[in-house]
Amino acid sequence: MNFTIEITDIDLGDTPIENIFLNDFMPMANGTYVKVYLLGYKYAYDKDVNIEVTNETIAKHLNIPLIDVLCAWDFWEEKGIIEKIPIDEKDKYDYKVKFLNLKQLYIKNNYKPVDMNEEAITKGYTCSVEDLVGANQIPRINEMFNSIDYIMRRQLVPNEKRKILEWIHNYNMNPDIIERAFFHAVEKKGKRNINYVAGIIRNWYDQGITNVEALQEHLKTTDEKYYRYERVMKALGIGGRLPTEGEMKVIDKWFEEYDFSMEIVLKGCDNSRKTSNPSISYIDGILSSWHQKGIKTLEDIEEKDKPPVRKEQGFEKKDRRIRTSRNKFHNFEQRTSNYTAEELEDIARRKREEYYSKVKGELNDV
Repeated sequence: MNFTIEITDIDLGDTPIENIFLNDFMPMANGTYVKVYLLGYKYAYDKDVNIEVTNETIAKHLNIPLIDVLCAWDFWEEKGIIEKIPIDEKDKYDYKVKFLNLKQLYIKNNYKPVDMNEEAITKGYTCSVEDLVGANQIPRINEMFNSIDYIMRRQLVPNEKRKILEWIHNYNMNPDIIERAFFHAVEKKGKRNINYVAGIIRNWYDQGITNVEALQEHLKTTDEKYYRYERVMKALGIGGRLPTEGEMKVIDKWFEEYDFSMEIVLKGCDNSRKTSNPSISYIDGILSSWHQKGIKTLEDIEEKDKPPVRKEQGFEKKDRRIRTSRNKFHNFEQRTSNYTAEELEDIARRKREEYYSKVKGELNDV
């Protein structure tokens, strides 16, 4: 028995990945960081000098925020399997990534991967003032801070912002998850203490919740109301932000007052595709209409929410009377309307005779 690999006629290329990475490092990282490492390694292995690759290139290729790419390189640098070589000393984010040979590291240094235990996390990355200044230049980080300011109803102080950046790095959390942790603490628990939010972050991390999809699955069984908000916002295509206080009240009304199921609400959200600017108020109009019609199931929608049948609007035939011009003879009453045909003929005969007699008399006078 032996094993062979098929050889193609056209060399489409391949990228060899060291087993040390697959066995030891890949399990300790989230999927996004693994994708960034593999795609960057692929670009490095190609060695095509004509292709310019940047962090923005990788972010666009993977369809992820730029901050995720930057955090990924920080993560792998901390694990000691890459080196960041600065290009511009004034710009800490302008650097080249050098992938270290893992076999060489293992042999020379008897290298062993660092376990992601609690002690390693608590003693991990510490955000400096310079890091905070640099992070503020990243649009997604600024959006996160602004969103948290709104949720907390106050502005974060610098030390709080530094702690949040440490969570992102040490717990492999996306900014979306950080926003939702604050939202959960304030709206659900009524807590505006950043240490309370830190507890939520650690709890979610222990449960493997590091992205929005995992959080939604978790909330589906543990916090139905919060899950509703997440699901509705995502269905409307505005899942990039959290609902406002007014929007939450409207969503609660659909489920608690109207007693709609999630499938009915999502069906209403599907109807939002008819407008270029879907919103909670637009969906509220649809669902309120369904509530007034007594709709409770998807079958009811087909029966009770049918569009009105439009009748063919044919042109009505109207008697169009020929209008004669209104002149001085318009109201003239024809005298002939009171005579028979014989009488009219007799009158005509007498008229002719009178005419001829008159003409004959005029000739005799001459």
